[in-house]
Formats: sequence, structure tokens, C-alpha cells
Amino acid sequence: MPVKNNDVRIKAENVDFYYGTHKAIKNISIDFYNDKVTAFIGPSGCGKSTFIRLLNRMNDLIANAKACGSIYLDGENILSPKADVVKIRRKIGMVFQKPNPFPKSIWQNISYGLEIQGEKDKKKIEAVVEDSLRKAALWNEVKDRLRDNALKLSGGQQQRLCIARCLAVDPEVILFDEPCASLDPISTNKIEDLILELKKNYTIAIVTHNMQQAARVSDFTAFMYLGELIEFGVTSQIFTVPKEKKTEEYLSGKFG
Repeated sequence: MPVKNNDVRIKAENVDFYYGTHKAIKNISIDFYNDKVTAFIGPSGCGKSTFIRLLNRMNDLIANAKACGSIYLDGENILSPKADVVKIRRKIGMVFQKPNPFPKSIWQNISYGLEIQGEKDKKKIEAVVEDSLRKAALWNEVKDRLRDNALKLSGGQQQRLCIARCLAVDPEVILFDEPCASLDPISTNKIEDLILELKKNYTIAIVTHNMQQAARVSDFTAFMYLGELIEFGVTSQIFTVPKEKKTEEYLSGKFG
């Protein structure tokens, strides 16, 4: 899968991250490409979620945490103290392991992000709500119940609503942190199909413990172990002819 340097959407260079004095991320450099899915695999506690949360500064919310190195988006180092965190999170949306819809109506879950940005054009909001729900493959299921509380939706529907909420503010990048961990196989399949559809227009990173899922949805795979990026490459190569012994051992189930 040939890629060019100008296809890079996010470039991370020599990134370290500390919880207090504990170094959780160790000198990671990696590129994320336009309209591609990058999967992060590795055993629990290896730093996968910690790393992708650096991409939209979510780790800022943790006391005594510190990031070093550079992560460039559109030429700007988002780890810089001068970076606009609100702007970064608008460009880089995130979907979490457990669906977390607001305890509001389905409509308000989508319109809220637009309204806090100052959008007052009701017709535009209406169009974005519908478009976002369509992109999240949820419109046909909820179009007649938009005023219902979002918490009445099934788990899989709630997760797709959270994806729609993310899409409504027009991000460039979407981060998925184990988005199917709490879902049944049917809902998981819908989320995977949705990721494959979304990558046509968005750069995507996904953390998953499910290696079959990584193989199904990703173009590139990053294997992490003890805070280090052990191997990164085209998914088919990683899963069939890994270059690193530790990667091969993990994929063959020798540890995890």
C-alpha cells in the first residue's frame, strides 16, 4: 500500500508521556495517513489508549501528567503549550469504549456541539443533524423519534449516536478507543462497517484488543508493548510476516 509524505495527516515524533515519574510512552514516532485506518494492538496496559489520547490532548485532564516530543496536525505541534486545545478537539474527535450519550434527546446530542460553537441557523442545524445521523448509519432507525431521550437507545445505537455527535462538528480525524468492547456481535459488525465507510473521508485511529477486528478494518497496524512501539506497518504484512519477534509472539498468543 504505497503512501506519499503529503498523505500524512498526523505526524508524531519522539513522543514520551509520564504519569508522575512513571514513563508510560517511550519515544514513539508514527505517521497517520489521510483516509486510512490505523489500528493499535497490544496487551492491556501497554499504552495504546494513553497514546491515542495524546492526539487530542485528553491526557491534559490527568493530574501530574506530562507529554514530551511533537505531534503535528496541519503543521502545528498540538503538544505545544500555545496550541488551542478546543480547536484541536474539534479537529480530532473521539469515540470511547463505553457509549456516553448526553442524557438529552437524540436531536440535542447532535445539535449541542454546533450550538456551543455559536451556530444559530436552525435550518443548518437541522441539516447537520440529519447528515450526521445518516453518516453514522442511524438515521433510518431514529428519524421518527428524534425527541426521545438518547438513553432509550440500545448500546449499539448509542455508540453510533456518539459517532454522529463527533461527526457533527466536522472533524478531520476520528479516534476510536475500543469502540466495540461493550457491544454484541451484531452491533460490532455495524460499527466495523461504519468505520470502513467513514475512512473514505476521515483519518481514523482505533485501539482494539480484538486482533481479528484490527485485521478487518485497518490499513496499518501498530503493535505496542510496555509503552514502546515495537512494530508499525501495513496490516497484511504485520499479521502475516511480522518483522519483530515480539510481534510474532503476541500474534501467535504466546503472551497477551
